[in-house]
Amino acid sequence: MSKHVITRWEPENPDFWQNEGKAIARRNLWLSIPALLLAFSVWVLWSMLVVNLPNIGFKYTPNQLFWLTALPALSGATLRIFYSFMVPIFGGRKWTALSTATLLIPAIGIGFAVRDPATSYITMLVLALLCGLGGGNFSSSMANISFFFPKAEKGTALGLNAGLGNLGVSVMQFVVPMVISAGVFGALGGDSQTWVKGTVQKQIWLQNAGFVWVPFIILTTLTAWFGMNDLATAKSSFADQAVIFKRKHNWLMCWLYIGTFGSFIGFAAGFPLLIKGQFPSVDPSKYAFWGPLVGAAARPVGGWISDKLGGARVTQWVFVLMVAAVLGVISFLPQGGVGGSFDGFFAMFLCLFALTGIGNGSTFMQVPVIFLTFHQRLNPKNETQSRLDATREAAAVLGFSGAIGAYGGFFIPKSFGTSIDLTGGVNAALYAFIVFYLSCLVINWFFYARKGAEVPC
Repeated sequence: MSKHVITRWEPENPDFWQNEGKAIARRNLWLSIPALLLAFSVWVLWSMLVVNLPNIGFKYTPNQLFWLTALPALSGATLRIFYSFMVPIFGGRKWTALSTATLLIPAIGIGFAVRDPATSYITMLVLALLCGLGGGNFSSSMANISFFFPKAEKGTALGLNAGLGNLGVSVMQFVVPMVISAGVFGALGGDSQTWVKGTVQKQIWLQNAGFVWVPFIILTTLTAWFGMNDLATAKSSFADQAVIFKRKHNWLMCWLYIGTFGSFIGFAAGFPLLIKGQFPSVDPSKYAFWGPLVGAAARPVGGWISDKLGGARVTQWVFVLMVAAVLGVISFLPQGGVGGSFDGFFAMFLCLFALTGIGNGSTFMQVPVIFLTFHQRLNPKNETQSRLDATREAAAVLGFSGAIGAYGGFFIPKSFGTSIDLTGGVNAALYAFIVFYLSCLVINWFFYARKGAEVPC
């Protein structure tokens, strides 16, 4: 058996955890984080590409641009459904290395495609779909890390993995404007393009938005392969994991996660183009990265607070405040192309991003608690088996709910585009989000947060 495969893993055993398990778990966590950060960077790359494509000669309509920002979320969410079940089948180390390596395909492809304005829109759509490979990685990464940590530390560990991984969105939106402003790869990267807006002209190297990730992807793939571990105790077939599709709480948590993570990734993808459309005088590249940065930073905080106060209570307040924040966004938007306040709009969106991050942490803390409680009730005489079954199912649910939640990354940008086409503004989309958040509020309260709830957590 490979030296990377661990045959004995008992995180709930205090002696094992302190003497052996904790160090191994933390090493795998800290090697998982950069892989997930790169995955998120590639996944939402189009959010920064689309604000520059029209200025270098690509003739796309606003709705076509929103399609390019939305499609990576659609393919990423779909891939997450399959990635959710890969770690117990292949092993966390092998799958992390393989899934990270696949990010080279869209990164290199985009680098070549954006150099020529004659590149077909179909090619761009295919590359946008391939960026979904980055989105798929989240489900397998979260499922993998959930196996390593005891119940008491899952919220914090998953919050760190996801929160610092989510930071890839902000890192990308901060790095790309810098690297496209210079020929950092010299002749190897290709010629510059002329960027034009009104009377302003400058030279940019938009291909660097893809090429810049290539060396980091290669390095991270190698560190995952040589530094991470596969857990023999986490092995299970797809059939064993598929039992989650019969669990009501799997579907309920998917709905709640659409409200938290779906909002995070959807707003992150659509935010730059939304700023450009609603406040034309504002440069999106100077502000867009702040939202995902705040949301990513808030996710570990959400996990930590939930470990202390209970996930359901935190989730409940998150949705209450998200409704208030969206109403705030609406109040600061221009009406009929006049008025509005960018400062107020930006502040409300930062609040929204922070709340989505906290909610991402709290909902993912709820899942292991819910399924442990469920299996302890189902099999009260065998605590060991209950914990094993709960861990296996919770890992699958974390991955699958991450998949379903990611569809928000498609629907939110598309909602903005459709709302503009049908009504001339984005208000209709924002009111639809409020209705959805209210449904999340009711579901969380009834099943998890109220006194006498079915599964208090």
